[in-house]
Amino acid sequence: MSRFVYLDNAATTSTRKEVVEAMMPYFTENFGNPSSVYDFAAKNKKAVNDSRQTIADALNADVRDVYFTAGGSEADNWALIATAEAYEEKGKHIITSKIEHHAILHTCDYLEKRGFDITYIDVDENGIIKLDQLKKAIRADTILISIMFANNEIGTIQPVKEIGAIAREHGIPFHTDAVQAFGHIPIDVDGMNIDMLSASGHKLHGPKGIGFLYIRKGLKLRSFIHGGGQERKRRAGTENVPGIVGLGKAVSMAASTMSERVRKEEEVRNYLIEKIEKTIPYCRLNGDRTKRLPNNVNFSFQFIEGESLLIMLDMEGICASSGSACTSGSLDPSHVLLAIGLPHEIAHGSLRLTLSEDTTLEDADYVVEKIAGIVDKLRSMSPLYEDFVRKNSHK
Repeated sequence: MSRFVYLDNAATTSTRKEVVEAMMPYFTENFGNPSSVYDFAAKNKKAVNDSRQTIADALNADVRDVYFTAGGSEADNWALIATAEAYEEKGKHIITSKIEHHAILHTCDYLEKRGFDITYIDVDENGIIKLDQLKKAIRADTILISIMFANNEIGTIQPVKEIGAIAREHGIPFHTDAVQAFGHIPIDVDGMNIDMLSASGHKLHGPKGIGFLYIRKGLKLRSFIHGGGQERKRRAGTENVPGIVGLGKAVSMAASTMSERVRKEEEVRNYLIEKIEKTIPYCRLNGDRTKRLPNNVNFSFQFIEGESLLIMLDMEGICASSGSACTSGSLDPSHVLLAIGLPHEIAHGSLRLTLSEDTTLEDADYVVEKIAGIVDKLRSMSPLYEDFVRKNSHK
């Protein structure tokens, strides 16, 4: 292995040195329980509330509407299950999309088994939700619309403001899974008509095992974890103070560097996309070309298996993914790629590269060189590719 290039930041990111430094005292010196009444513990309560304020400022939200969780999956589960329980007397209909993260889709499956009716909205070939279909799906008994902010596999950013406006017009709570978007692109919960939002620390160079759910004041969501009175009696359990402090530091850094970071990531992203398209034939960019996360590149390569490509890239020191890290052990093609209309055989040949601000143009050159060589090698062993070349050589 001559080089190491990490291009799986959608799966998880490195925890920044500054974040670790901010967390360390809360493991050893400032270890008090924030719920205790003495001054030693009150300092930790202040640290928790300072992080809450940092997150609220990043969202243009009321600080009292931010609730800490153990991560994005818990936040998604809380938003869906608690809304279903709170509003089931009004109705049992929930609307989501076909390309959601499995934290949403599996929770919807759980609710369906308990008598709720779920409508899954289609997306177009770029992964953008069909707003006309969303409008038509709304019923008198619809109690929630949950559409992700940006897709974790293909990077497509949804028209969140328009979705929120539709929901608000009909008096329906709107939740967005913003795990991939928060800290990477600007989000304004008021300006975008968002009632609930999920996010996770380890997607923006914060620690793992910490996230939050934004719940707009007025929604009558119940507790998700029962026990003590933490998080204003909505989420029991002693607060993960080091994690919360680390999340606050990561959010502060992400907000202050966002403009420059987005510029750098988009430069490398666009360079990488252009070079792959010029270098490797029979490839397809998945996701919208412009309405996509600044760090996301997703391609399908015909006549190869994505898993083989990943293994061979790993041997070259390149960390990448064929889709969501949560389903990387699955042999089934990505549900996201199938939803945008790719046939199984092309969906199987997908590769997701997700950058960070540390990714360089030189890294991109190295990665494209290795992908091109591996794709050539895999295609040389494919009878399907051999047949394709033979048929097209006579044209």
